[in-house]
Amino acid sequence: MSKYNDLLKEVINEATALNIPISNNINSNITINTRAKGRFGQCKKHNGTYLIEISEHLTQAENKYIKQTLAHEVLHTCPNCMNHGKTWKAYAGRMNYHYGYDISRTDTCANMGIISPKIEKAKYTITCQKCGCKTYKQRECKVIKIIDRCHCGKCGGKKLTVQKNY
Repeated sequence: MSKYNDLLKEVINEATALNIPISNNINSNITINTRAKGRFGQCKKHNGTYLIEISEHLTQAENKYIKQTLAHEVLHTCPNCMNHGKTWKAYAGRMNYHYGYDISRTDTCANMGIISPKIEKAKYTITCQKCGCKTYKQRECKVIKIIDRCHCGKCGGKKLTVQKNY
């Protein structure tokens, strides 16, 4: 656990060196979230203190990607930055420029070189026959049931196939 706390300290020092107004009330202990599957990190404010957590599957990534995620969350501690608005984006841009991060609103497991827990446990794979885009579903949701009426979110293709993975 101290590895992640040390990485957090490094990120805080980097932001401070750029005069980014991060909070002085960031809990120095990172929490590892074992249940999160759809996000890499989270910043929560509790009793005036910011708590930062990372998902367990992010711990498989290289340190540079863990630091990038921590930087993303640390920027949420700045005034008016609990969202991904103009101010947050400006600070992210400064961190990206000076430290070589690629902080953005979202990221993917593929970009971070880790296997997505969503893909690993997906019961269904939806594939677009036009562009090959794949989407993974854990449950037999409405989309699975009405696949003939759906289209690809990437290219708009209307021929989607569903494969059961179990």
